[in-house]
Amino acid sequence: MTSPSRSALLPSHWDVPAELQARLGDQAGRQRTLSHDGHLLVVLHAPPTPNSAQREGRFFWRDPAGRWLPAGSSAEGGALGELLAEYERAVDAAQQAEDAAQTARDYFQLLNQLTPLARSARHLYEALQKAREEAKDDRRLLLWRDRAYAMSRSADLLQEDAKNALDFAVAQRAEEEVEPNRRVEAAGHRLNLLAAFFFPLATLVAIFGMEVRNGLEVWDDYTPLPMLAIIAVGLMLGVIVARLIARSR
Repeated sequence: MTSPSRSALLPSHWDVPAELQARLGDQAGRQRTLSHDGHLLVVLHAPPTPNSAQREGRFFWRDPAGRWLPAGSSAEGGALGELLAEYERAVDAAQQAEDAAQTARDYFQLLNQLTPLARSARHLYEALQKAREEAKDDRRLLLWRDRAYAMSRSADLLQEDAKNALDFAVAQRAEEEVEPNRRVEAAGHRLNLLAAFFFPLATLVAIFGMEVRNGLEVWDDYTPLPMLAIIAVGLMLGVIVARLIARSR
């Protein structure tokens, strides 16, 4: 049975001081570094997975003698170095997805993955920076901290590039939608001018085309003159009305 001072999150064979274990809850919590009496307990997260709010905790303990546990598959890199490699692969995969993205939907989905990844990478670096301040003579910790910074920086830059690309794609799509609307508006304006130009003439023709005695019923040599006068007046009024419409626009 686990003693009250021992956390169930840590392996039972780790000789972590009770003061550090008492500072752990039932879950990993935020990424951070805990120190006490020469011991370091680094609480980190695995790279976040898409559509998952839960974070998988990873724990790394350094005893006063400078030994890190878990050791990992490589004595040189250690388990903490392997965790950094997981983050680096996740950033590389996001970079490939950014290179392949073409539409706004592609960039939006990429940002959904990049945002938690960049945030987690940044907090990981901050935790390792704190550990570095506590153990300044640890060479491996220095190298891990530098890797974490480079990885976090790459994730932040990639997130910014994806956001800029999304903004550009949205703006470009908006411009593409505005152009047809502009053409429709221009065509409608030309149609209004055309209708305004012929409206007075059509009105006059409609009036004089009624069954009203106006002296034009009999065709003789002088009859075309009044008709041409009506047409001229109608066209002149059409020009005036069209200019008024164009000026109001």
